[in-house]
Amino acid sequence: MYNLNIVLVEPQIPQNTGNISRTCAVTGARLHLIRPFGFEISDKHLKRAGLDYWDKLDISYYDDLEDFFTKNKGGSFYYFTTKGRSVHSDVSYPDNSYLIFGREDKGLPEKLLYENPESCVRIPMRNELRSLNLSNSVAIAVYETLRQWDYPDLSREGRLTQYKW
Repeated sequence: MYNLNIVLVEPQIPQNTGNISRTCAVTGARLHLIRPFGFEISDKHLKRAGLDYWDKLDISYYDDLEDFFTKNKGGSFYYFTTKGRSVHSDVSYPDNSYLIFGREDKGLPEKLLYENPESCVRIPMRNELRSLNLSNSVAIAVYETLRQWDYPDLSREGRLTQYKW
């Protein structure tokens, strides 16, 4: 069993966090949310985007980055940023990886990136555009990690409901 951790630092848009929570629920990834948030956890947009998966989440909350790092020692941390030097799919993600994403409007703190240059990864995109949507970035990162791990504990075969193959 592998442990995959998704970390959102100060998420601002409830629909993004809801979509990410759904991705975490269907893949078995643990979700870590670092305050302050740009919404209330009870926000209807957050719950709507996560649909009925909210109770299927393994979720933790933190007051700030310091609180998060104090409580999560021993993992491998990867900082997803448009400023990263490595391509996300060129990195080999070990068990107990933490994929860390910043605010939709600001990204991760530059000091954190500066102090961890070898762990900063980038999803390739056109230079003249700012960034991908946060929930899309998380989905790309989660499924690249799970692909490398050979999709542990995930169903690989779908079924028709009205017909049999």
